[in-house]
Amino acid sequence: MTDLTILHRLFDTIEARKLADANNSYVAKLFHGGHDKILKKIAEESAETLMASKDGHANQVVYETADLWFHCLVLLAYHEVTLDDVLQELARREGISGLEEKASRIKG
Repeated sequence: MTDLTILHRLFDTIEARKLADANNSYVAKLFHGGHDKILKKIAEESAETLMASKDGHANQVVYETADLWFHCLVLLAYHEVTLDDVLQELARREGISGLEEKASRIKG
């Protein structure tokens, strides 16, 4: 089983490339395109993940989920949120009923 260090390394690479030349870095190109460009890529990758699942193609689900996760990491970096912030939130939720956790969120 692969551990989470790959996600940390990937996130570190994304952070390092945020300010790179957009002609030489896909990540920099996304950041240069701004928030809407990043959101559009997440929507696109989400749809592709859903379609791969609907079509029953497990190998494509893996491929598209990797794309989706990558673009979600870009979004985290855009908002200056760390991977550890998300992992801490997941740890906080561990062992709590999903229904109970959702009901406890502050609306606003």
